[in-house]
Amino acid sequence: MGNNRLNRRDFLTVGTGAAAAGLLGGRAGAKEGDPPSTSRVVLIRDRKVLDWDGQVDSSVLHRMLNEGVAELLGEKDSAAAWRRLITPSDVVGIKSNVWSHLPTPPALEAAIQTEVERVGVAPNDVAVDDRGVLENPVFKRATAIINTRPLRTHHWSGLGTSIKNLIMFVPRPQAYHGDACAPLGSIWLLPELKGKVRLNVLVMLTPQFHGIGAHSFSREFIWPYGGLIIGVDPVAVDATGARIIEAKRKLYFGDGRPISPPPHHIQVADTQYGLGVSDPERIEIVRLGWREDALI
Repeated sequence: MGNNRLNRRDFLTVGTGAAAAGLLGGRAGAKEGDPPSTSRVVLIRDRKVLDWDGQVDSSVLHRMLNEGVAELLGEKDSAAAWRRLITPSDVVGIKSNVWSHLPTPPALEAAIQTEVERVGVAPNDVAVDDRGVLENPVFKRATAIINTRPLRTHHWSGLGTSIKNLIMFVPRPQAYHGDACAPLGSIWLLPELKGKVRLNVLVMLTPQFHGIGAHSFSREFIWPYGGLIIGVDPVAVDATGARIIEAKRKLYFGDGRPISPPPHHIQVADTQYGLGVSDPERIEIVRLGWREDALI
């Protein structure tokens, strides 16, 4: 994992998200808003997380989450890792995704909430929500957000990503649909959100690699990948997921057919909004668990 480890005081001092330089490889003398020079994500997979019918094993998924978080933060004990992300005094919003065909698994929502409460956060200071975040009383006073959603192709943004998952925090999401949703990164810099996202968990259990038309879903275009991509940096998390989708499309279509529209909101979040690292050469992927057909 290298030596880029923060102690608890350092982590809380520099903040979270792309500002956590010790985790993301921040550059000496970098200006505020500049993306870090390098970043690290954890890709963890387990063939047993899905049964033959595609149902999620909640205990395996919870273990994957904890192992990934511990590895990301350089801790042997997952409880210690969660204490570096969340403090007992935090108010925590777990930003999920409820798209009916491929929602965030309830087992993952429950696992995150369990770990947050184990840190010492009061149950009434934790909430899981998606489309109701603007009116949710916990999210209105949240000091920390954990961001989780499944990766899938998307009619407007090319991919539905961690970056895109915060679009429900704005009153008019459609205002961010122009240019293949290139402005999505700007949402993360709104005063009510900036610096609050402590962790991103991109669900890769059965990602969708192709779709035709708005809100398109077909079981033909999902597959049992059995993974999670976990990181502080949403750009690096999404860029890693995009590479897996691109590789799957190449295998399936045989012609390297590009994602359409191109999910350039990931790169723009790096180059224009300074949220993190999109260049694969500057992303360290820590691989845990099942390696077969990882595509990356």
